[in-house]
Amino acid sequence: MNIGGIQKLTLLDYPDKTACTIFTTGCNFRCPFCQNSSLIDSKSNEQKQSASGILSFLQTRQGKLDGVCISGGEPLLSDNLGIFIHEIKELGFLVKLDTNGSYPHKLKKLLDSGMIDYVAIDIKNSPEKYAKTAGLPEFDISLIEESIHILCNSSIQYEFRTTVVREFHTGDDLLSLVKWISKDSDINKYYIQGFIDSPGVSQKGLSCYFNEEMNGILQKIKTVLPTAELRGI
Repeated sequence: MNIGGIQKLTLLDYPDKTACTIFTTGCNFRCPFCQNSSLIDSKSNEQKQSASGILSFLQTRQGKLDGVCISGGEPLLSDNLGIFIHEIKELGFLVKLDTNGSYPHKLKKLLDSGMIDYVAIDIKNSPEKYAKTAGLPEFDISLIEESIHILCNSSIQYEFRTTVVREFHTGDDLLSLVKWISKDSDINKYYIQGFIDSPGVSQKGLSCYFNEEMNGILQKIKTVLPTAELRGI
């Protein structure tokens, strides 16, 4: 396991649960607006922690926390992720996985194991802008489509979400996005959330939409996906 850090208590990362969040290092995306850019390169991260140390901490939180959120970076890149999750489940915790959705076969394997309780996939942008928004020269969006299909045809709790950045997203982009992801799948939970600048963001000078603008975007995409919601406002 490549572990870069832990947030020992969160009331936000796991819906309706008290949890901690474990951050893995390494990512195949290079999103310019990533809040955890220090975790992208697993080799250079200076805050690595051992899996055994994390498990020892979790033993002290049995009966106090409901669950564990595994985020990143991209957790599905980590070796022995399934073993690590099994050990967390043995301690009695629910497990939520945050992923960019680009490893559908690994995702399905974890779902089939029965060890995951909740999955959140970050949908970066419309198909036309996906690679650019992910910070890549090109990207095969069929991987995202497969992950969406896998989740929507499972019995697990899930959500899809998009962080909206003024420099990367327009209302038309998000309308195209929801048409795309809901074309062949019955989407229950989709959220848009505003970008928040921080020192950890790799590209400086990015900005968010105002609250009223975000509400306007939400109303636009609700014409296609009525279950869409705005998070964080």
